[in-house]
Amino acid sequence: MQVVHTIADLRSALAGRGRPAFVPTMGNLHAGHMALVRQAKPLGEVLVASIFVNRLQFLPHEDFDSYPRTLQADCAQLEAQGCDIVFAPKESDLYPQPQTFTVHPDPALADILEGHFRPGFFTGVCTVVLKLFNAVFGTTGGGTAVFGKKDYQQRLVIERMVQQLALPITIVGAEIARAEGGLALSSRNGYLSAEQLEQARALSAALHSLAQAARQGQQPLPVLEAQTTQALNALGWQTDYLTVRLRDSLQSPAAEQLADTPLVALGAARLGSTRLIDNLEF
Repeated sequence: MQVVHTIADLRSALAGRGRPAFVPTMGNLHAGHMALVRQAKPLGEVLVASIFVNRLQFLPHEDFDSYPRTLQADCAQLEAQGCDIVFAPKESDLYPQPQTFTVHPDPALADILEGHFRPGFFTGVCTVVLKLFNAVFGTTGGGTAVFGKKDYQQRLVIERMVQQLALPITIVGAEIARAEGGLALSSRNGYLSAEQLEQARALSAALHSLAQAARQGQQPLPVLEAQTTQALNALGWQTDYLTVRLRDSLQSPAAEQLADTPLVALGAARLGSTRLIDNLEF
């Protein structure tokens, strides 16, 4: 396995090796990331993973400086899964100049939910992902990129960007990897105490409860969302949102769509100082 740090070295390593399958990450890898790597492996002729903590998608009060950097351990895990190339640039490698050209996604999709509570987040995501796509696929004629469904809105935003910019890249969504009890695997789970890890299961339980109640349609959806939020907050959480949306647009469904339209329940909430997200398609 090769570990490279510059775009020039990445392109040199990719030369003549066919179409890549690509898994972008911010490092601090866990079993969920390894599931993405395993899914990506047969989708290309060379498997590339990136490790880069992207400053552009963190708000000033968020955990950019404290976000765990575990490159050596990450590379060991990736090598064990058969990764061919790890692209691990420094900030000065990926942003040698201030990144004044940025990608602004459609506000109708990107300024709601995560984008509402984290203004500018998806501009930072799209900008770095487009730059990574250009680095990985720019000389290979395209390929496949795998993103986890835990970041549900992020995947939709990136899919829309790829479609509208006519990028020769197929986006594959990988199912959420979960610990026993339903907790979605996340790098930020490492911030939780043993007691909080037990409590954290309540987020996925709340989404299941909300999805079931929405399908039954016995009360208006805003009432159900408010009740579920109140119940989660009563357990010591601080909820940003618990909501049901249409899968393809993340807009609120009409009452007549609750019975059989493809929907997704999404949640974001803080347990102590740790913010967790999760979702459930139904």
